[in-house]
Amino acid sequence: MSLKIDQDHSRFRGIVRGKIRENLKKYIAQGELIGRKGKDQVTIPIPHIDIPHFTYGQKQGGGAGQGEGDPGDPMGGDPQEGEEGSGKKAGEGAGEHSLEVDVTLDELADILGEELQLPNIEDKGKSRIISEKDRYTGIRRVGPESLRHFKRTYREALRRQISMGNYSAERPMIVPIPDDKRYRSWKTQAEPVANAVIIYMMDVSGSMGDEQKEIVRIESFWLDAWLQKQYKGLESRFIIHDAVAREVDRETFFHTRESGGTMISSAYRLCATLIDNHYPADEWNIYPFHFSDGDNWSMDDTLLCVDIMKQHLLPRVNMFAYGQVESPYGSGQFIKDLREHFVADDRVVMSEIRDRDAIVGSIKEFLGRGK
Repeated sequence: MSLKIDQDHSRFRGIVRGKIRENLKKYIAQGELIGRKGKDQVTIPIPHIDIPHFTYGQKQGGGAGQGEGDPGDPMGGDPQEGEEGSGKKAGEGAGEHSLEVDVTLDELADILGEELQLPNIEDKGKSRIISEKDRYTGIRRVGPESLRHFKRTYREALRRQISMGNYSAERPMIVPIPDDKRYRSWKTQAEPVANAVIIYMMDVSGSMGDEQKEIVRIESFWLDAWLQKQYKGLESRFIIHDAVAREVDRETFFHTRESGGTMISSAYRLCATLIDNHYPADEWNIYPFHFSDGDNWSMDDTLLCVDIMKQHLLPRVNMFAYGQVESPYGSGQFIKDLREHFVADDRVVMSEIRDRDAIVGSIKEFLGRGK
């Protein structure tokens, strides 16, 4: 019975994964998953799933081809029902419903990776930080009762009773004695840990409206989901900027309302300072993501951004990602300037995000290289 339940549950999970994959682009574009995110799980609304089953009619109720009537007569119900002009009565049947299922962030990242054909990230190398983990490696005769191995203990007791002639197939009773007990053994292993940090930067000047920030918010959720699958203990830092940059928490990053001019170099300087102070490049995998509408204060500031990237950021990061969100008020010039200076540098990944439907393609552009 347990095996049958496991098989049914596995089949159901397969159906759920298929439904999520089928509607993934819609979920991403509409942002249905944000706000449904728990600590380790996401609640996803999917179309109602009916598992096929037999439906039996009432006893003695007759069936197709039985009872009175002529060919072509409707089988039950009011013959006038459904004709043009007839009114509809209050229905008794069930309407369309959505089924909400909990999916772990790891499962969600797997589905994202499969759908977008994302490669696993090639780690720059293990860090110098060492983590100790206990791994169960075998069986021994002594140990705490919490680690007693039931099957091995039962097997030893059964083997002993059979060899001593005390086992009765008609009245089987297996009673372990202390010598029968077996316990899991473990070994503490030290292994290097790969650390990763995402540094999100966003332009919050007057030209970045609520819709542009929502696009950044949705894309950041999926970037987090994938990178958390690749790295345990992923850290996230948040920088907002107009003419001045400052570090904020996640809530402020996505909900602040600012105005004024834009000096992108202020964010790049702060990003370089964070890396200098907290994230040595030989121990951390570093991913700066900058989102803007492409407006900058001046060409001089753009050239300063280019210099900061070349001298302080690119030598230390896995990749530098720039996403330009289309805005009715932004010129969109900054991505053109970056392409002019970094067109041949594969450490710089750029993406133009016209609207929510472009988020999926942007995620693939950012993560599709496996860096």
